[in-house]
Amino acid sequence: MRLNRILLSTALVVVALMIQVSVLARLQLPGAVPDLLLLTVLGLALVYGHLAGAFIGFGAGLLADLAPPADHAAGRYALVLCLVGYVAGLFRPEHGRMRSVFVPLVVVVGAAIGSTLLYAGVGALVGDTAARHVGLAGLLTTATIYDLVLAPFIVPFVMWLARRSENDPLGESASGGGTARGADVAAGWLASGTGLSIGGGRGGLRGRMGKARMARATRNSGRIKGVKRL
Repeated sequence: MRLNRILLSTALVVVALMIQVSVLARLQLPGAVPDLLLLTVLGLALVYGHLAGAFIGFGAGLLADLAPPADHAAGRYALVLCLVGYVAGLFRPEHGRMRSVFVPLVVVVGAAIGSTLLYAGVGALVGDTAARHVGLAGLLTTATIYDLVLAPFIVPFVMWLARRSENDPLGESASGGGTARGADVAAGWLASGTGLSIGGGRGGLRGRMGKARMARATRNSGRIKGVKRL
């Protein structure tokens, strides 16, 4: 991973974990706790791809395993977020732009359900039966609802920051490398369903300006010919 990706991912993960532990975990909401850390990993994986998503997920999960007041075996959430980050990165669009807003929403729902099931499954293997006492169905329902409510605010913002960290907000690069594979992913998500094509806006504007200049030149030429005839 590039240095700017590592620095940004580390900063976002640390901030997300601090907010989740100090604010969201103390709201005492019914069922699960809103997983801001999971949404951060999803946003980064949708921009950086599956390999980077796996590394970021593992580091974020391990940090959550070690941060107080964690009361489970270290490495449990690291395994869960590593797998979630890898799978989410597979949905990274080829040309950098989401064609439909439903794709990231499906990723969020799948990640919320999958991470809860994986966490409970790994816990059952190591003898942690807390999910049974709380109720797995309630955890799945509340985790999905909470993450869906937070996703439109968190995931596009994280994706936008990730694209900005590449020093190429429009997805264009003179070298034609991996960064040049497309336009802004977050912009593609936010613009989907509106009929707007952010990546192609400048080309359309140039075409309209060129047609306007040709029309003015034609009118001026006609006026000059009329003056000469007089």
